[in-house]
Amino acid sequence: MLHTGPTPTRTPADLTLIDAYWRAANYLSVGQIYLLDNPLLREPLAAEHVKPRLLGHWGTTPGLNLLYAHLNRVITDRDLNALYVTGPGHGGPGLVANAYLEGTYSEVYPAIGRDEDGMRALFRQFSFPGGIPSHVAPETPGSIHEGGELGYALVHAFGAVFDNPDLLALCVVGDGEAETGPLAASWHSNKFLNPVTDGAVLPVLHLNGYKIANPTLLARIPESELADLMRGYGYAPHFVGGEDPMDVHAQLATTLDEVLDDIAAIQA
Repeated sequence: MLHTGPTPTRTPADLTLIDAYWRAANYLSVGQIYLLDNPLLREPLAAEHVKPRLLGHWGTTPGLNLLYAHLNRVITDRDLNALYVTGPGHGGPGLVANAYLEGTYSEVYPAIGRDEDGMRALFRQFSFPGGIPSHVAPETPGSIHEGGELGYALVHAFGAVFDNPDLLALCVVGDGEAETGPLAASWHSNKFLNPVTDGAVLPVLHLNGYKIANPTLLARIPESELADLMRGYGYAPHFVGGEDPMDVHAQLATTLDEVLDDIAAIQA
């Protein structure tokens, strides 16, 4: 059962720290995709600093980093036992960036230190010969299962919480991934959960608007229609979005607290 105590009090300073963490994770992510050298941009960026072939998808990464940062907050505030399931394809730089930012990556791989040389090695190895894959692979600290195919994140999240009442699985569903057959059917998995004996799944539909190079359907339909669709599946939809990062941080923090309180009440 999830934490049922009073909702923790947040301060503007908390959101400022989350924003700083998020921006640092974004920098580490984009550096992995693009840079071979000059990791701190101490000199003007030149062609020889950039990888000749770019792999890893930037579009999905800021959202994954945003949710990772905010999930860390509620884990700390509520002493949650949580699992982060990421469905969007090739969001690997984000998860590697967070493992590095936390210090875990350097503990597992001492050669990738927490300094400029370590950042250079981190950036250079990403999706590069002799390095690491562009997705979350077994080499990624904390990774317990590698998918390799779109559409199966949500059903894995539900499977993880069966007979595990203390576990929360926050599952990020990409809006391109959401158009696959397996994912479209996975929304119905909530019918199999028992709030007494099972944990909880919190799906987050990441509407970044595109699937590789094409627009996504769920990002183009009216918000009211999407809300009706989710209610039909048996969910209580909440929407978070905007152009100002601090406003989005405030919205997301408030929404997560409300949703986790609701889940705790259902499980009580």
